[in-house]
Amino acid sequence: MLRFAGMEILRETIVVLGVMSCVGLHFGLASRMKSPSLPIQSEREPLPSKGLSGCSFGGRFYSLEYTWHPDLGEPFGVMHCVQCHCEPHRNRRGKVFGKVSCKNIKQDCPEPGCEDPVLLPGHCCKTCPKGELDRKQVDSVFDGFEYFQEKVDDLHKSYNDRSYLSSEDISPSESRTDFVALLTGVSDSWLPSSSGVARARFSLSQTSLVFSITFQRMARPSRILFLDADGNTAFEHRVLRGESSESNMICGVWKNLPKAQVRLLQAEQMQVSMATAGSRREEVQGKIIKHRALFAETFSSTLTSEEEHSGMGGIAMLTLSDTENNLHFILMLKGLLQHTDKERPLVPIRVQLQYRQHVLREIQANVTVHDPDFAEVLTDLNSRELFWLSRGQLEIAVETEGRDPRRISGFITGRKSCDTIQSVMSSGDALTPSKTGGVGSAVFHLHDNGTLDYQVQIAGVSSEVVGLTVEMKPRRRSKRSVLYDLSSEYAGGRAAGSWSRMEARHIHMLLQNELFINVATADHQEGELRGQIRALLYSGLDARRHVVPVPLAGQYVYPPVRTGAGGHAWVTIDERCHRCHLGLARDIVNAHLHGLAEQDWTTSPTRDCPPSRAG
Repeated sequence: MLRFAGMEILRETIVVLGVMSCVGLHFGLASRMKSPSLPIQSEREPLPSKGLSGCSFGGRFYSLEYTWHPDLGEPFGVMHCVQCHCEPHRNRRGKVFGKVSCKNIKQDCPEPGCEDPVLLPGHCCKTCPKGELDRKQVDSVFDGFEYFQEKVDDLHKSYNDRSYLSSEDISPSESRTDFVALLTGVSDSWLPSSSGVARARFSLSQTSLVFSITFQRMARPSRILFLDADGNTAFEHRVLRGESSESNMICGVWKNLPKAQVRLLQAEQMQVSMATAGSRREEVQGKIIKHRALFAETFSSTLTSEEEHSGMGGIAMLTLSDTENNLHFILMLKGLLQHTDKERPLVPIRVQLQYRQHVLREIQANVTVHDPDFAEVLTDLNSRELFWLSRGQLEIAVETEGRDPRRISGFITGRKSCDTIQSVMSSGDALTPSKTGGVGSAVFHLHDNGTLDYQVQIAGVSSEVVGLTVEMKPRRRSKRSVLYDLSSEYAGGRAAGSWSRMEARHIHMLLQNELFINVATADHQEGELRGQIRALLYSGLDARRHVVPVPLAGQYVYPPVRTGAGGHAWVTIDERCHRCHLGLARDIVNAHLHGLAEQDWTTSPTRDCPPSRAG
């Protein structure tokens, strides 16, 4: 017998209940899945004999008085804000046995004594960052840049394995919180009900809220509204007419959030609304919530209905297992269940994976009107399913059972975002680190069909470039893992083209920041420059998405500087001829880097501006 107390983790309760059902817990919600929603890690030691007192939980045995944080396995990992305790009890005969009690410990977190506390990896409570005052002074000088200290300590090594930047390596000043919202037609609005469905992803970084919104089955919205708990407008983002009307994505930043709005956002007390202009006015709206799946998500889908003004919609957040071809997904549904379903505690649904309307896989489950979200894992995808996944040809569909079935569906593609997929290549990050003063710069764009466009610039290298490759992290220096060779496209310091045969696994690795780009030269056959391909958070300006950045190198300094650092920056000119710099630079504190930016006057917003150079 197990006792479950005080679980208030949004969207995670169903996962925990599904796991606990494996050890004899029988709640109504737990019956919605035939198996645990996400796999618990296998026990690392055999279970003890029946005669030993303790608690069994998730396939593992815990001794009396032991406390732990439940581990949901990939992609969610350890739930640090939930603490479980094996409590000793006695039965009527006086025999000691254990009961599991789990509770949410987030409300017990102490109040930090600083203005901008951060959440460190592996922690539940926010703390004050070390050296906060010094960091604020540096941030004010280098606002808009990300910078890293040059790896001086690594230069004596024959193999540099620290160039891989994982989520655990992110400094506290870069910490952020991700949110998501599912937007559907507003039934109580004075506007006509909309057939549109939108998915909004938010990243709260310090006092800025960055958002990427994709929408389907509606015209391009003219404004985005953020509403507080009382329905009052807290912030309005106007969608400019000059923005591409062909794209179904909207990018924006809400800067300088007041503390009161940050608290509402963290407490999930804010709504987001989108409305169109013109003769056919529509509005969709949804609640902004936190979700742990956002960190691991690499594929996504927006589910819509073929019915007009149905108010139904959904989003699917998906990810591949790191080592196996298992596809984990979580569905957020809205409007699919009717009001008459409230009379039934459990509503049966079917979740199907389809290719050209042919059902490949089907899962039957039970959901409730109050909590229609659903999580599951599709195991052992075969080579054809993985190929269709990489090409955006797999469709996920959800349908209710009964006399009046309702259905929504959508195609699965790589995760969409306004962030820039880019890489800075430097000699300090090469497998054999050095200081040549050279630099490489690359930007990428992933299409729905799995094609990856790339633009690469290389400057200041010590000798002729003989190889340009996209690679995985090598297990050892002599075993480089090359995925794609761009060398044939390289000429005159540049390479541009498309990688049209990306596998689903490679798309997953790309969006998890697990791929690298390597530049080999005649003097450095294994690589003179190397950089991690990673997403750079959207800053509010679209130059990163349409303009090639300016490389920053020690070789551009006069006299030239032999450094292991490198960088790139986007340089734009606004309508008033004011320069605007944004970008990513490496070691701009300890290295002196220069770059040259020349304005293309054929595309200049104001031709009366004088020619400019920026360094």
